[in-house]
Amino acid sequence: MRELIDIEAAHPELITPDSPTQRVGGEPSDAFKPVRHRTKMLSLANAFSFGELTAFFNRISSELGTEKVEMVCELKIDGVAVALTYEHGIYTGAATRGDGEVGEDITANVKTIQSLPLRLFLGSPPDILEVRGEAYLSKEQFKQINEEREEDGQPLFANPRNAAAGSLRQLDPKVTSRRHLGLFVYALGYATGIEFPDQWGLLQYLKTAGFKINPHITKVGTLKEAYSFCEEWQEKRHSLPFEIDGVVIKVNSFAQQKKLGLTSKAPRWAIAYKFPAEQKTTRLIDIELNVGRTGAVTPTAVLEPVVVAGSTVGRATLHNEDEIKRKDIRIGDTVIVQKAGDVIPEIVAPIVSKRDGSEKEFVMPHECPACGGEVVRPEGEAVARCVNINCPAVIFEHIIHFASRGAMDIEGLGESAARQLLDKGIIKDVADIYYLDKEKLLGIEHFADKAADNLYNAIKRSKERPLAKLLFALGIRHVGSHVAEVLAGNFESVEKLSHATPEELIEIQEVGPKIAESIIEFFHENRNRSVVEKLRQAGVKMEQEKPGGAGLSARSFAGMTFVFTGALTLFTRGEAEGLVKSMGGKASSSVSKKTDYVVVGENPGSKYDKAKSLGVKIITEDDFKRLVSG
Repeated sequence: MRELIDIEAAHPELITPDSPTQRVGGEPSDAFKPVRHRTKMLSLANAFSFGELTAFFNRISSELGTEKVEMVCELKIDGVAVALTYEHGIYTGAATRGDGEVGEDITANVKTIQSLPLRLFLGSPPDILEVRGEAYLSKEQFKQINEEREEDGQPLFANPRNAAAGSLRQLDPKVTSRRHLGLFVYALGYATGIEFPDQWGLLQYLKTAGFKINPHITKVGTLKEAYSFCEEWQEKRHSLPFEIDGVVIKVNSFAQQKKLGLTSKAPRWAIAYKFPAEQKTTRLIDIELNVGRTGAVTPTAVLEPVVVAGSTVGRATLHNEDEIKRKDIRIGDTVIVQKAGDVIPEIVAPIVSKRDGSEKEFVMPHECPACGGEVVRPEGEAVARCVNINCPAVIFEHIIHFASRGAMDIEGLGESAARQLLDKGIIKDVADIYYLDKEKLLGIEHFADKAADNLYNAIKRSKERPLAKLLFALGIRHVGSHVAEVLAGNFESVEKLSHATPEELIEIQEVGPKIAESIIEFFHENRNRSVVEKLRQAGVKMEQEKPGGAGLSARSFAGMTFVFTGALTLFTRGEAEGLVKSMGGKASSSVSKKTDYVVVGENPGSKYDKAKSLGVKIITEDDFKRLVSG
């Protein structure tokens, strides 16, 4: 891959659309253009019982005039339907289902999926081949994304399907790439010059062409066999690395499919047998309150442990006070529990008929369970928060976040060590971490010389973490890792960011009024300013490292417009654009005759071509670095 990147960088004329380097590198989009499907992308009729499956089979048998109907059973992946287009064997486009007739162009985002073939493994591919499939997230990847969103203070995805849909609708394909989506194909949308006798033959052809086909498919000759397949996978579904929510049963013969026809919404030759959500009953013992690093007070149900969907559930989030009232959940209730999206434990409802009068209604306290400080629910928000900035629970969660790998990466400062340092009064905030010596660290239980040395050295190393990591570590509400990168690129130092005006912040594309307000509030708080100053005094890096080091000149880019295209290696996109702005220039997202420079990274996109056609000056990233350095 490295060799290929070097060759293409030296000879851009050799870059082809199906090159592996082209998976990620498309420019962020400002919209998803409409795409009209060549043939409608229909949905499926559902069956929720064996009786409904029997009715489906009886209908198709009657219309076909035979009970001998061969069917194909396929697992129903819980993801997002996509249409993939290939021209002369080369991937050229992808679209969402949309309303079935018109979807949205997600070509660049789907291209980031590693299992998608960019060129078909066929000697004589059709001129046009459009196939349909399902983009999905593995259970492990879904869990990881939600953990990152929780760290960033973002709302969690309810299930892998929602997360996959959100991933495909990212304006920047690089964000989609980091989500590591998977892809299975299962149907033909349109093709020229080729025909297939049946569904089974089509799947084998697609597999030969290089597509990933779900391995758990089977042919059956009777309704009983089809239902047995459904029952088998209803039991085994939790053993799969991805989520399924049912089984799709299709008439195998395309001639029979044609005879059965379509309705306006769904094919008459296929049906989706949907698995019921596995639900169990248990007792709600208590409702505990957890205080997060932003002060959010979240109610959590404590349950008598029960096995649901393959794992033991003892706790379930209740989200907020309104949700508890809406469902009328009371402490002591017998409740129905399931996993939302087969992943997140939730209480569906209480069983009111089992109440005996001893149940207690939940009331959100006005005092923080951790510090006794005031709990306030801001107008228009569902979440109640502890407003005490010295709340030990908030400080504890903040220290864990600050030391995490995505922030200051202080290996060894986990929950146990942080809890002891706080309880013993050795530290009171994150800045105190940098004033620890080995003697103090040896006071941590189970810490021997080596562990203390390792943690001490990790703390010292973390002083050199990039500015973006520090901004993320500070725990400014709504500022996740990506926004921190953008802020670092635009303001270059904590000092400049702390004095930014709301207008300056909102001017940045990724920063809206909510984030701007949060940043302003953070730096207006005396305690936060004190912590930042202590970090500065301790030697924590507070500025963006500039290319070229101390030799940088103060050359002005006033009146000049720069456009960046392709993958940058010396800077992040935010850093490069931030440098231009800091020197009085303008960073634009589109090329015009008024553009002064187009800076080309690896695998440049259409902006490179447009710059050539307009005669705009094209420079490399090294050239840009030299310009910045004067």
